[in-house]
Amino acid sequence: MEVAHGSMLLVYAVIAIALLILLITRFKVYPFLVLIIVSLLLGLVAGMPMGTIVKSFETGNGNTLGHIAIVVGLGTMLGKMMAESGGAERIATTLIEWFGEKNIHWAMMFVAIIVGLPVFFEVGFVLLIPIAFNVAKRTGKSLLLIGLPMVAGLSVVHGLIPPHPAAMLAVQAYHADIGKTIAYGLIIGIPTAIVAGPLFALLIHRTVKLPEHNALAAQFIQAEDKEHQRELPSFGITLLTILLPVILMLIGSWADLVFAPKTLPNDLLKFVGNSDVALLIAVLVSFWTFGAKRGFTKEQIQKFCGDCLAPIAGITLIVGAGGGFGRVLMDSGISKEIINVATSAHLSPLMFGWMVAALIRLATGSATVAMTTACGIVAPIVTTGAVQVRPELLVLATGSGSLIFSHVNDGGFWLIKEYFGMTVGQTFKTWSLCETIISLLGLALTFALATVV
Repeated sequence: MEVAHGSMLLVYAVIAIALLILLITRFKVYPFLVLIIVSLLLGLVAGMPMGTIVKSFETGNGNTLGHIAIVVGLGTMLGKMMAESGGAERIATTLIEWFGEKNIHWAMMFVAIIVGLPVFFEVGFVLLIPIAFNVAKRTGKSLLLIGLPMVAGLSVVHGLIPPHPAAMLAVQAYHADIGKTIAYGLIIGIPTAIVAGPLFALLIHRTVKLPEHNALAAQFIQAEDKEHQRELPSFGITLLTILLPVILMLIGSWADLVFAPKTLPNDLLKFVGNSDVALLIAVLVSFWTFGAKRGFTKEQIQKFCGDCLAPIAGITLIVGAGGGFGRVLMDSGISKEIINVATSAHLSPLMFGWMVAALIRLATGSATVAMTTACGIVAPIVTTGAVQVRPELLVLATGSGSLIFSHVNDGGFWLIKEYFGMTVGQTFKTWSLCETIISLLGLALTFALATVV
């Protein structure tokens, strides 16, 4: 087949993304299959040699999963240990005591930011939703007022703050400094979460009325009552275990400041500061703090680890396929063409990163796939050195773009709709709007930060 050039490559890319949307939303084809099919078709029409199309997809898929599968697996194990031990419940009840019932929406946002650090959005949501149900029942407040700040906190962490797997991918792709990315992510993420979470929830819960009876809430509240006598781990131990990977990664990023490069102590700090090793250490520590100390046997801990991996298989496959699609975009010359157009249009790299991620998010529904694929397209701008931009800020701009308007092709959309007992229209007014506020405000604050750093 004849090799496509120039603007035709861009036309094919637009058609490919439109086809992604159509197959996922209209025909309800599973996103993993859609990403494979569209990647292969795109390679064919772009004129890639047939022998290299599958290889290109496999390479992108493998490169993405090589890192992300480990981070997802370990992060989920850590989250599962926290759930089973009652650690998440301990964090929530302690913060509720500190903030008081009147400011409970602020407490839920901070709970979500802490708990969401090592786990995927869906995992964090499932861990925290029983707490939200119980808090809503105890305080007599709308589930939206409690739940929206929680999902806003989880979402901000998901897109902007390492060591969350999605943000870690962008840190790697852009060769950003993880310590600076965490610092900048907090500077941008916390104000963004405040506006999209507690402040937005205070406005919207007055106009969106949820049904009085929520079957899911009843189940969780009953389950919680049965476990009422359970002894929870201490707040300090829980917080230390959950934040351990973040602490280790920060120490690793500061290794060159403490010891001379290429010395054994320097290498050791960088080794334990690697995201995979840091999460592994945290999981092993959790087996003691959340496991053995809480009276769980070795067999029970093993069962927790095995049980929690099955639900993330689908997410992991979709993320890998997103990486494969990104690689086909690169190898077919589409990424290069997009970069040429962006550079000739003198589009800010930050705006470019945001826009690419936003388009892929709207197409695939997954913030992680959007970040994975966008990084593959945008990273060459940074690595060529043609444009001067802080890679840490590019991580934040891309992350903000990946959180734009969640709709019907996003698993999180349906998760929130079902758990909150909302209609599709109410979910658009609350969750979709919350995500859009995070995306736009995150971009605006990234631009503001770029003027001072």
